[in-house]
Amino acid sequence: MTDQSIKFPDNFKWGAATASYQIEGAWNEDGKGESTWDRFCRQPGAIRNGDTGDVACDHYHRWKDDIGLMKELGLKAYRFSISITRILPSGRGAVNRPGIDFYSRLVDSLLEAGIEPFVTLEHWDLPQALEDEGGWTVRSTAEAFVEYTDVITLALGDRVKNWITHNEPAVVAWLGYSTGVHAPGLKDYALGLRAAHHLLLSHGWAVPVIRRNSPKAEVGIVLNIGWNVAASNGKADLDLARENDGKWFRWYADPVYGHGYPSDMVEYFSNLGVLPNDLDFVQAGDMDMIATPTDFIGLNYYSRNLHRSNTSNNDLQLVFEQPITPEYWTEIGWENYPDGLMGVLARIYFNYNPLKIYITENGASYSTPPDEHSNVPDVHRINYFKTHLAAAHRAIQAGVPLAGYFAWSLLDNFEWSFGYTQRFGIIWVDFDTQKRTMKDSAKWYRNVIEKNGI
Repeated sequence: MTDQSIKFPDNFKWGAATASYQIEGAWNEDGKGESTWDRFCRQPGAIRNGDTGDVACDHYHRWKDDIGLMKELGLKAYRFSISITRILPSGRGAVNRPGIDFYSRLVDSLLEAGIEPFVTLEHWDLPQALEDEGGWTVRSTAEAFVEYTDVITLALGDRVKNWITHNEPAVVAWLGYSTGVHAPGLKDYALGLRAAHHLLLSHGWAVPVIRRNSPKAEVGIVLNIGWNVAASNGKADLDLARENDGKWFRWYADPVYGHGYPSDMVEYFSNLGVLPNDLDFVQAGDMDMIATPTDFIGLNYYSRNLHRSNTSNNDLQLVFEQPITPEYWTEIGWENYPDGLMGVLARIYFNYNPLKIYITENGASYSTPPDEHSNVPDVHRINYFKTHLAAAHRAIQAGVPLAGYFAWSLLDNFEWSFGYTQRFGIIWVDFDTQKRTMKDSAKWYRNVIEKNGI
């Protein structure tokens, strides 16, 4: 089968994704409270060039125009996240009506444009008021998350039929609480493990609340996964690959699908001295709640992770990285490895048997600017999308129930600790003027959506 003949299933959901802190701006307007990222961005040296999300893409004020661009693209679905502090400025208690009204208008306008909303309840921007009480390291934050879930799903549940509890809880736990690269900037793996558990617990607690308030909706969680490969068949490399997969994926997927925390990783964390043998943060009934059945899993895939130990490989069979060229390496330093997407999709389906899978993020960072004709010839991004969509199609042919694809990202935006130095958007944003320009990749993607294939 040639690329020209690739067709996706009928009703395949073609979308694009964003996150509230990365695009909205208006960080302290209309009653919004302070989030952990509002605070973290003000720590000297935390973000490249001292950038913040204070304005970002100014989507809070320009959302109507952005929906117009989505309609022009022909998007069938749009995945976005809600800023918790627009709804509950202190994380619990008093509800901020202007925040609910903003998202209600956004949802109504998306539906009027024929675009299906996929709502992520939490995409990393926890209320700072909750962080001051311990954040995700304490159980009360999971309880507050359920309160917030109840408020927003009551408000939007009559119209939103696709809900995601959390985006990449591993990133929150490991980068936020264990290594300090992300908000809140803590550096303690013992705290990260507690945060991971309470994120998962809040997911399990939230699912029945969503089902009650939005009874015809589907509910899932989004996990990040790479294609983990040992650089050789030596034990040290194989162990590194297994440990990375265990820490970043199995520690989250196994409990969600009723298998509990993986025993090899319990031993691993215990040997590091960061995990008590009795898992004292796990209370009776927690694991059953975390395993509350869901309707789908969302997977964020970007790259292969090649694991090479510091020991000599001698004559062991080696796996090598691809040439250091823009075709094979994106500007953020992630390898373009589409075969890994087919691998992870098959692995997730045959290991966990989810009812449905969405690729909720997939994309590439290239900073190709507009030319003198206001065209953005981002050919390497097109190649990335084309090869990854071909890999996704092969997974469908193998029996994987892949139901949709969300390109990351709709807009160039604030890219967390990288600030504005990385551009993942299919739409160029001039951050000085806020002018939007469709890149060639957006035009190419529009054609894919029209044809339901490549």
